[in-house]
Amino acid sequence: MSIARTEAASSGKSLLPEILEFTTSLAQDRMLLREDLVGSLAHLRMLAETGLVSREDARKIHYGLVALWEEAKAGTLRLPPEEDVHMAVEAELSARLGEVAGRLHTARSRNDQVALDLRLHVREQIAAVFEGLASILEMLAGRAEEEGDLLLPSYTHRQRAQPIRLAYWLAAHGSMFARDVEAFVFAYEQADRLPLGVGAIAGTGLPIDRETTRRLLRFSDLTWNGLDTVGDRDFALDFTYAVARLLLHAGRLSADLVDFASSEFGFVRLDGEIACGSSLMPQKRNPDVFELVRGKSARGIGNLVSLLSLVKGLPAGYQRDLQEDRGPLLEAGPMATGVLAILAKALPHVHFDREACLAALRDDYTQATDLAEALVARGLPFREAYRKVGALVRACQERGIPLARVEPAFARTIDPLFDEEVLASAEVESSVERKISRGSTGPIAVAHQIEILWDAAQRAREEAQNIPTLDALFESLREFEP
Repeated sequence: MSIARTEAASSGKSLLPEILEFTTSLAQDRMLLREDLVGSLAHLRMLAETGLVSREDARKIHYGLVALWEEAKAGTLRLPPEEDVHMAVEAELSARLGEVAGRLHTARSRNDQVALDLRLHVREQIAAVFEGLASILEMLAGRAEEEGDLLLPSYTHRQRAQPIRLAYWLAAHGSMFARDVEAFVFAYEQADRLPLGVGAIAGTGLPIDRETTRRLLRFSDLTWNGLDTVGDRDFALDFTYAVARLLLHAGRLSADLVDFASSEFGFVRLDGEIACGSSLMPQKRNPDVFELVRGKSARGIGNLVSLLSLVKGLPAGYQRDLQEDRGPLLEAGPMATGVLAILAKALPHVHFDREACLAALRDDYTQATDLAEALVARGLPFREAYRKVGALVRACQERGIPLARVEPAFARTIDPLFDEEVLASAEVESSVERKISRGSTGPIAVAHQIEILWDAAQRAREEAQNIPTLDALFESLREFEP
C-alpha cells in the first residue's frame, strides 16, 4: 500500500488506479531527487540535534539517504511508483529500514518539502546560468577587442541607419546579457530563503530549529509566514521570467545573424560545422542553429505565462494546482543553459565579411546625420540642417550617387554650405571616429562598453561560485554529525 495514503488517512479505501495515475507527479519531479535527498539530510540532522529523533535512529536514516544518493548518482536507483518523489523516497527508505524511516517526516509536510526542493533546484540552475552567461559575455567582449574596428551599418526599422563598429554591435547584445546577470541575481535572492519548517501551513508545536536547517543548507534567510510560504511561487515566477528574458535576448542576437547570413545582407559567413543544408536544394547553407535559438524564446514565454496563469486567483496556502508548476519550472533552467552552451559553440564559427560590410556603408546614405551635425557645428539650427541634408540626399539618390562620393561642386548646387570641409564628415570611417557621447559607437565609448562586459562576466562567475551546489551540500552532510 502507498504510504502516502494509508487506510487511516484515506478512510480505509485505496485510490482508484486511474486517480493515482492522474494525480502523480513522479515522472516529472524525479528531477528533484537530489534536492529532496539533500533537504532530507539537513532536516534529519536538525531533528537529531533537537532530540526529536534519537541518535541511533537518525544514524540509520542518514546512511539510508546517503545510499539512495549514491545509487542515484550511479544510475542504479529504482524508486517505487508513488504519488511524487518525496513519497517515493520515503517508501524506498521504509522498505529498507522499516518503521524507523517514518521518523524522517517529523515536523515536515510535503507542502514545505516541495517548496524547499524547488528553491534548491532554482538555486542550482541559476548557478549554471551564471556560468553560461559569463562565457557568452567573455566571448563577446574578447571578440569586440579583437576585430571590433570592422565597420557595418546599424539598423532601425530594418533599414540602414548609421555606421557603427562591430564592437558596438557586439556590445549591444552583450548589454542585454549583462542585464540578464542582474535579473538572475534578483531571482536568486528571492529563492534563497528556507521554507522548510513551516509545515503544512501553520507551523509545528515541536521544538524544531529552522535556523539550524537554514545554516546547513546555506540559505541566507528564512521565510517568515507559513500560510504564504507553502503557496508561494513568486521565486519560480522570477526565475522563469529571467529565463524568458534571456531567451528573448539570445533570440535577438540570433535574428541579426540570420539576416546577416542571408544573400541579401551577405555580412557573415557560417562555417560548415554549423551551417545546415537543404534536403532538396544543394546550394543552401542555412542558419538553422540560430533560427532554433530564436524559436526557444516561445517556449520560455510559454513557461512563464503557464506559471502566471497557474497561480492566478489561487487562495492562500497550498493547493494541488501547484503541482502543475513542475513542467514549466523544471524545463526553464536546462533550456537557458542549453541555449547559452550552443551559442558558445556556434559563435566562433561566424565570420564577418569586412569588405561586404564596408561596401554597404559606402554605397548608401548612412552618414546623413553626420552632415547635418557638421552644419549644426557651423551654427545652423538642427531642423534647418536636417532639411538641407535631406535635399542633398534626395538629389544624390535620384542620380545614384552614394553620399560618400558626392562632389563638392554638385553639393553646392543644392546649398552653398556644402563645402569640402562639411562633406568630409560624410566619410564612413570619420563618421564613427567622431562619435564622442557616452554610449555611442565612438572608440572611447566602445572601450568603456567592453569593460562593462568584462565586469559583468566576472560578476556572473563570482555569483556562480558563491551559490552552494547540491553536490557541495551533500558532501557537507555526508558524515553523520547530529
